[in-house]
Order: sequence, then structure tokens, then C-alpha cells
Amino acid sequence: MAGEPQADCLFCKIVSGEVPATVVRETETTVAFRDINPQAPTHVLVIPKAHYKDAAALAAASPELLADVLREAAEVAAEDKVDATGYRIVFNTGSGAGQTVFHAHAHVLGGRGLQWPPG
Repeated sequence: MAGEPQADCLFCKIVSGEVPATVVRETETTVAFRDINPQAPTHVLVIPKAHYKDAAALAAASPELLADVLREAAEVAAEDKVDATGYRIVFNTGSGAGQTVFHAHAHVLGGRGLQWPPG
């Protein structure tokens, strides 16, 4: 069921504390933690505590929770002092787009030049 923790989900295990992570922010509805394979000096994942398979499912089921994720992404950027120089918020949706953990999450990237298109 959407929103319910999934036993086989890495990010649900981070939310529950079963798997450690370098948490930088936590609210009632979200957790933000450093990516274990950073692609920029600031690379933080912001996830909803509730499980949704991807950003599209989260947006459809709980737009207010998606807004919480985006608000926290901005707070992460401010705390890491990349808000003035610019940062990127990326949601990969589906394996073809590079999503490897199927729990909605935003990547907050900053602290270096981020050309477009990425890669």
C-alpha cells in the first residue's frame, strides 16, 4: 500500500534507523541525508518518510508531502551554502532514468558547475 513502509526498501530502513545514514535534516515528514556516492560537493537526498515508489506516485497521492520534500531541499541548499550560487534538484523516475532505489527521493546537488544537459 502506498505510504506504508516496505520491508525490502533501503530508504524505508534509513527512515526507521535500521540502516545508518549521515542525516543532515529531519522533519516530521522528511529525512535528508548525504549520498554515499556524491556527484557534487553537496549531494544530499531528501526523502519522504512515507513510501511512494517515485516522484510521480508521490505527486499523485500526496502533493503536500511533495511540497515538504521540495521545501527541505531548499533548506539543505541553504545550510550547505549553495543557495546563493545555485543548485539542482533532481528526481529520477524509473530505472531508465537512473532510479535505483524505488522510494521517491530528490537529489540536491551543488557546489560545482552543473552544466546542462547533465553527464
